[in-house]
Amino acid sequence: MKNMWIRPLWRSCVLLLAPIAVNAQSDVDAIMMGKKLLCAGVSFQAGQWNRYWEGTFLRTNENIGTVRTTAVAAMGSYGLTKNLNIIYSLPYIQARATAGQLIGQRGLQDFGLVAKYRFLRKKTEKRSFSLFGMAGVSTPSRDYVKDHLPLSVGLGCSNLTLRVMADQTFRWFFTTASTSYIRRSNIKLDRQAYFTDRMVYSPWVAMPDVLYTNFRMGYRDPELIAEVVADQWLTLGGFDITKNNMPFPSNRMIQTRIGLAGKYEPKKWKGLSLNGGVFQTLSGRNMGKAASAQIGVFYILNFTKRS
Repeated sequence: MKNMWIRPLWRSCVLLLAPIAVNAQSDVDAIMMGKKLLCAGVSFQAGQWNRYWEGTFLRTNENIGTVRTTAVAAMGSYGLTKNLNIIYSLPYIQARATAGQLIGQRGLQDFGLVAKYRFLRKKTEKRSFSLFGMAGVSTPSRDYVKDHLPLSVGLGCSNLTLRVMADQTFRWFFTTASTSYIRRSNIKLDRQAYFTDRMVYSPWVAMPDVLYTNFRMGYRDPELIAEVVADQWLTLGGFDITKNNMPFPSNRMIQTRIGLAGKYEPKKWKGLSLNGGVFQTLSGRNMGKAASAQIGVFYILNFTKRS
């Protein structure tokens, strides 16, 4: 079945969720919530692709047409202290194709929880420099179908993420860089055998771990952030999709993207923030060449005791 090439490419659509929290005190920016402050809200994202990399060969497939994905995510960040934040997220995803016979899927995906700690901050009148460390986990929120990608809602693996990040500012200009190692668990398919580059008589699939890097730079002040974002997803192992053949969730997957993002906090509505962004995949391997857009609304709740 030629249309079965799409299965492992859902990770491209899942990766579109990465910028959802671009400016909502996420784990890839240098924004911290103060002690006993909660920034909570909802973000909406839409993405699509109609070309994909089969190995390193960029091609189309009329059996599926365009894959369109939408996501609504509830997320937030709470300040345990001024240097320690806890970040949560839970997305609801819908995926569909414009051609072919595959049925689209929808539902809740993976619940994520991250601890973000700023362990160094040096600040002068014009400059500042900060270092962060983060540890996070995510796991499927329900037993969704994993072997129907990219029209499933996810891959079904649990993840342990360790990240280091540095941020430097000069007046209003900032640069932030981070790198992450993601340890992924095995997944279990609803079948007893499968073929990768060899025959495996087991329902269990060993998922390769991942390196994720993120770089952002731009303008930042208390009311407005405008930034350029670049990131790369790189699996540490796996194999290429063979020509016109069925791929697999443990394929090697590489994706490099660039985007523009921003955040605005109106003076009239203190505590309210609006954010958004657009992103485009530039290069990849065993991935869809995806474009996406995101908008979000967040509000800060103050739990500090008042006299």
